[in-house]
Amino acid sequence: MTVQLTRRDLLKRASGLLAITAVGGLTSAATEAAQVHQDRNRVLVRNPAFATIDLSLRRAVDNGTVAGVVAMGATQRGLIYEGASGHANPQTGAAMTPDTVFWLLSMTKAITATACMQLIEQGRLRLDQPAGEILPELKSPQVLEGFDASGQPKLRPARNTITVRHLLTHTSGFTYSIWSENMSRYEKVTGMPDIGYSMNGAFKAPLEFEPGERWQYGIGMDWVGKLVEAVTDQSLEVYFREHIFTPLGMNNSGFLISGAQKRRVATMHNRQPDGSLKPAPFEINQRPEFFMGGGGAFSTPRDYMALLQMLVNGGTYRGERVLRADTVATMFQNQIGDLQVTEMKTAQPAWSNSFDQFPGMPHKWGFSFDINTQPGPHGRSAGSISWAGLLNSYFWVDPVRKVAGTLFTQILPFYDARVVDLYGQFEQGLYHGLQHA
Repeated sequence: MTVQLTRRDLLKRASGLLAITAVGGLTSAATEAAQVHQDRNRVLVRNPAFATIDLSLRRAVDNGTVAGVVAMGATQRGLIYEGASGHANPQTGAAMTPDTVFWLLSMTKAITATACMQLIEQGRLRLDQPAGEILPELKSPQVLEGFDASGQPKLRPARNTITVRHLLTHTSGFTYSIWSENMSRYEKVTGMPDIGYSMNGAFKAPLEFEPGERWQYGIGMDWVGKLVEAVTDQSLEVYFREHIFTPLGMNNSGFLISGAQKRRVATMHNRQPDGSLKPAPFEINQRPEFFMGGGGAFSTPRDYMALLQMLVNGGTYRGERVLRADTVATMFQNQIGDLQVTEMKTAQPAWSNSFDQFPGMPHKWGFSFDINTQPGPHGRSAGSISWAGLLNSYFWVDPVRKVAGTLFTQILPFYDARVVDLYGQFEQGLYHGLQHA
């Protein structure tokens, strides 16, 4: 019997599961030559320039940093690195591969942003358009000012209008309870479901600040998903498939997962206080009331690399144009003005550690990515874009050096220090290998 679990259910169940140590083989291949033969199922050339990445992935499995991991890198000339180590399913012994299925969580946002920008290109949406013109429920939002003496929420009407731009850039006032003490309290007091349940009741959330007044990570991209559906009269499942996944050859991506794909899903693990990993069941609601544009999709590393390569190539991939080059350039530019991306301080440590990709560095937000304004510590250029998924998967795109990379795991809580260190080793190894390939 298949068991569907919400995030809260997952935590309750995880404590009863046995820890399993996973080790496995590692495969890697790389090339910079455009003429090297490759297809969607395999890469046929190995490159010793990236041997340090192979070693890092293997060590990460051996020392218990991960049960399994996939890392991939590309330039404008094509795929340059593909590596996998460990097990996708320690119980069955299934090996981790670039075709293993992962839950993307917030890495879904890059896909939703792509869909939205397609509609911007077509003139069917406008960046500074009041979102309430399309979704009436956004016409009169309420702002949470705090709680009264009895513990009940204190709300007032918002003064500013929410625009499409606000929703794309996390400046709308909507937040996530995982990184908000007030929204966590609001959910408990009112019984409002967390957005992760894929229930429409989550859209009754109030704002925490006036639209446009600051940056704070939140459910804005789920509202963007609703905008895309309203404008196109298609579900995100169908729109993504027709306008993004099919053109990019992303045949193992979507919201509703097939039986065959379920058998390829990587097991999720919880990091324990002693540093060990315990497997736990995890599945995004497969009977959702809405498709979560902010975090509900699944994919494979190979599929997701097609999306990243499209961005590296200015909107095209294997002859298919998904976005105009000027649109991609706009997505990579600062879209929040003088506002700053700030540390996401955890309110629910079981789900996430506090998160700041670039401590001490000013960083901005585009449509819809984090932007480092200075060179990163592991090789990426200033002006690179990046983001991550709650289960410790990460990606970046460097528009200066035309490099993209991604690292996939399925571990909670988010921003696991050991996985982040591995991510840095991978990035450093990729840039080092490019210099010597």
